[in-house]
Amino acid sequence: MYTEQEQEPEKIYACCNKVIRVLGFISLILIVFGLTWGMIYAPEDRIQGNGYRIIYLHVPAAILSVIIYIFMAFCAVLNMACGIRLFSWLASSAMLTGMVSTIIALVTGAIWGKPMWGTWWVWDARLTSELILLFLYISIIALNNSFNYQRNGEKIVNIFIIIGLINIPIIHYSVDWWNTLHQGATDLHETIDISMRVPLRITIAGFFALFITLTLMHLKNIILQSEINKYWVYKYVIK
Repeated sequence: MYTEQEQEPEKIYACCNKVIRVLGFISLILIVFGLTWGMIYAPEDRIQGNGYRIIYLHVPAAILSVIIYIFMAFCAVLNMACGIRLFSWLASSAMLTGMVSTIIALVTGAIWGKPMWGTWWVWDARLTSELILLFLYISIIALNNSFNYQRNGEKIVNIFIIIGLINIPIIHYSVDWWNTLHQGATDLHETIDISMRVPLRITIAGFFALFITLTLMHLKNIILQSEINKYWVYKYVIK
């Protein structure tokens, strides 16, 4: 017989299977619906014309790149405080999605910046701090993979994640602290017309649902790697 603690990874794995099916479908519907509405049916912007439509990719990706890092830092703190491996697994599961979100935010930002600013890239405070975030993700992923989810490396990875948290307020407040080309913080309630705002919110919700789906999919793989010698793993692998 297994103890309650030994059965916990199996329960988490089974729960992930159930949530992924539902949430994956929801994320697909929200993203397709939001992007279709925003890219095709939302009205043209009075100043930027159709060029503004890149926000339906750029804004969700930029928000997600920051939120994911905060989530990773939160998991790192809880792992160090409680010693529960699930939090370390969750942080590891979110890293790749965070890196990809940051890349999408930087690339779409460059595409948006070219017609607006006349150049693909400037060493603007917001852009530079977002680029630093990408380097943080890459470094953390490399460091995490070098330990291959071993317990003796979790503390080092956690500390690195927490130290990198200092860059998050810089990203958020950079447009207020420095004179930058990047536009200031956007209030989704007031500064964007409702016909543009609603599809943007739908797309953001879809990106968040996709993030949770991908994180749980990666979590499943980490659990299998960590529990590879346990009998219950073979039930799922064989099936």
